[in-house]
Amino acid sequence: MRLHGKTAIVTGGAQGFGEGIVRKFAAEGARVLVADINEVGAARVAEDIGGVACAVDVADGGSVQAMVDTALNTFGHLDILVNNAGVTHLPQPLEEVSEEDFDRVFNVNMKSVYLTARSIVPHFKDRGQGCILNIASTAGVSPRPRLNWYNASKGWMITATRTMAVELAPEGIRVNALNPVAGETPLLKSFMGEDTPEMRSKFVSTIPLGRFSTPQDMGNAACFLCSDEASMVTGVAMEVDGGRCI
Repeated sequence: MRLHGKTAIVTGGAQGFGEGIVRKFAAEGARVLVADINEVGAARVAEDIGGVACAVDVADGGSVQAMVDTALNTFGHLDILVNNAGVTHLPQPLEEVSEEDFDRVFNVNMKSVYLTARSIVPHFKDRGQGCILNIASTAGVSPRPRLNWYNASKGWMITATRTMAVELAPEGIRVNALNPVAGETPLLKSFMGEDTPEMRSKFVSTIPLGRFSTPQDMGNAACFLCSDEASMVTGVAMEVDGGRCI
């Protein structure tokens, strides 16, 4: 029960890595707000773990503030924010990515971190404590070709994590990131372009441990970084990648 008594918001919590993090947090004693643009999926996961579902568009400031208000009204306070919601564009030459797709990646993967910080950091400062976990990617460290603007968004998130950590440390607020490799999530097909045995084998061949990351892998790592066991850890971008970035 490493998160007993803790309260958390997990964006993108209806599926994939986000769902893995939600389920691990709940199993370790946290009360969790499952936030997702997929309201039906969020409700399903929240019902399973005894949490609270919240529909949110993380790229919209008003929607993000409503999410935070719901959490505070429900729990009374917040301890943990996990910025997990993310999107990608399909693999293609960088100059062929549409402006619409670029804006979507920018708004969901980057602007959302600003919006959640704007709404939650004042509460964390008032309490003199808090933990933010940003789900970045190995794409921000060792980028794959043809995913240029997605790679760039995750590199931005890693830098944002480090600068947030430095600025917020005196306030008792820790900020870390996780860098997963491609995993068994709904985004996998988008990363690969096509989900075939040959393409899966090609991706897995770049991972020394020989498998994709799983939602459970992410939940376990997130639980550590958001627990009091990691009270001296801030500003790290932990690779959960089976050795991909070595």
